[in-house]
Amino acid sequence: MTGERIWLFDTTLRDGGQARGVDFTVADKRAIAAALDEFGFDFIEGGWPGANPTDDSFFSAPQAFSNAKFVAFGMTRRAGRSADNDPGLRANIDAHADVSCLVGKTWDFHVETALNISQDENLKMISDSMAAVKSAGKTAMFDCEHYFDGYKANAEFALECVKAATNGGADWVVLCDTNGGTLPDEIFEIVSATKTAVPHANLGIHCHNDCGMAVANSLAAIKAGARQVQGTINGIGERCGNANLITLVPTLMLKLGYETGIKPEKLNKLVSLSRLLDERLNRIPNAHAPYVGYAAFAHKGGLHASAAQKDPRTYEHIDPATVGNERHYLVSDQTGRSNILARFKEVGIEIDAKDDRIEALIRQVKELEFKGWAFDSAEASFELMARRLLGEATDFFEIGRFRVMDERRFNANGELVVESEATASISVKGESHHEVAVGNGPVNAVDKAVRQALVRAYPELSLVELVDYKVRILETQNGEGSTGAYTRVLIEFRDEDGLTWTTVGVSTNVIDASIIALADGMSWKLMKLHPAT
Repeated sequence: MTGERIWLFDTTLRDGGQARGVDFTVADKRAIAAALDEFGFDFIEGGWPGANPTDDSFFSAPQAFSNAKFVAFGMTRRAGRSADNDPGLRANIDAHADVSCLVGKTWDFHVETALNISQDENLKMISDSMAAVKSAGKTAMFDCEHYFDGYKANAEFALECVKAATNGGADWVVLCDTNGGTLPDEIFEIVSATKTAVPHANLGIHCHNDCGMAVANSLAAIKAGARQVQGTINGIGERCGNANLITLVPTLMLKLGYETGIKPEKLNKLVSLSRLLDERLNRIPNAHAPYVGYAAFAHKGGLHASAAQKDPRTYEHIDPATVGNERHYLVSDQTGRSNILARFKEVGIEIDAKDDRIEALIRQVKELEFKGWAFDSAEASFELMARRLLGEATDFFEIGRFRVMDERRFNANGELVVESEATASISVKGESHHEVAVGNGPVNAVDKAVRQALVRAYPELSLVELVDYKVRILETQNGEGSTGAYTRVLIEFRDEDGLTWTTVGVSTNVIDASIIALADGMSWKLMKLHPAT
């Protein structure tokens, strides 16, 4: 445990914005930057002033940060221009930011091929640009692009680039594995050699994840002497992404004992920070993400669950609450009594551990999972099934007949459209309803038809939305040993408070499977709103 200080540099809003499918608005950037600052990051890179209207707007006024320094990204002056006569460099220096982080070439191949300039001119571009930043009274950082490839090709020139940056006044020199192809032992050796050659330089590390090594490479660089680490929330970034700060931060603090700008008591906000970015990007969180994933502390095997209940350290490397996560006991075809009892405790079901109905429930789970059901992914459906078996569930409604028609036609504007119309019979509180609805697909149409009847009796269901819908075709065994195709549907719901839950339905018909999952989703919400007395 070292106690040494590591400086955390977040580039989610710049390098993370280069990920496929990511397009931040100014509002997104402001909200994410505020969360990063509140969490305790040292540096927040907001983008590239002058590159696009979004970044221009974001840098048009100072950021009211409490902890972080605001960073503007750019590049060194261009060849043939002075630092004062380069519009791109001036846009960076003039931006409302505390820090200028400038990228430049450190691989002789790029200097001679991509820039078509001499090595001496490249060195002058680096030192001149750093000096210009310092003369403006700002913190100066130099990103050594392709440093590790450059070092392996021409170590002497790569080191001269580092020296040029420090001679120009750079406060930090960040070594970049731009192509993401370097391995941890190489990172350690090259960072160590760089630290020895330029001992007065403050070194940072910036890794891409093209070999799946970005976190490991970052840790290797820190072990070799780097004291600033750059990365992104959830590891988003160009191609395969960047080093994942959501993994790096707790590893540095909890495993290696480094100090950071993040207070230990703030670590329990790690899950919410990860989820915030996913929400902004309209992405489903990675259930298997280290530390913050839903499955990171989930116990499925009966042996594991039994041991974890006796002492969680048997199968957990940290207390999940430290990072804001929770322990989960999953129910599946591998379920044992320990899983069932632990799950009951989580949802508030009180039952004697020796109750014979537990074995009946285990048998039912295993039989249904054999037919394609997936209760480890649909805990709301499991809870409903358990409460029904125990006589604790209320039948709030019953869906009877349904019919769906799809029509492909040209509308009045001559456009080709497909419409789905659903009719459904629903019994609610002893009254029968026959509803018709049109939707943008058969499942949406059925959901609307059913919901029309339900909201009259239960208005709160109008605030429940479907946020995810997954369909999988399964080859399962029937009772006679032959196979047949079944459809499994998983539906995720969310209410007005942000609570989410998932249900499952299985049938030979995709609409029927969807209705089973839909009905469970609405029933589970009503059960929480109107618990049985």
